[in-house]
Amino acid sequence: MANVVKKHSIASELAQKMVDEAVAKARELGVTEDGAPILCIEMAQNKAYTALFGVSTQDFFNFIKGDPSLLAGIPTLSRVAAWGGGFPIKVNGEVVGAIGLSGAPTVENDVECARAALALVPDAVAVD
Repeated sequence: MANVVKKHSIASELAQKMVDEAVAKARELGVTEDGAPILCIEMAQNKAYTALFGVSTQDFFNFIKGDPSLLAGIPTLSRVAAWGGGFPIKVNGEVVGAIGLSGAPTVENDVECARAALALVPDAVAVD
């Protein structure tokens, strides 16, 4: 069918393994990703949503920070997060999902935990 688009995604089993890996990395680092404050849930979801643009949330911030109009406008959009911890899940160059982490004391901790989870995805690339 010419008018049908095929879209790939990750299986729920892989998604759960990624969550488990991110939590294990957080424990290794001695930070809280599991059991973090309730607001962190929305922040993590927003990071994942933003990463669906196809770039990490840190790269997204680096892109908008040089343009005053983007820097003023983009962060006011609902569900957009412009700080580190969100990554697209790309396989063979195609975005098949996204991951967002929040709750650790630093953005760098969120990034480390996300990278640990992304390491479980064959051919995934974690860049920022």
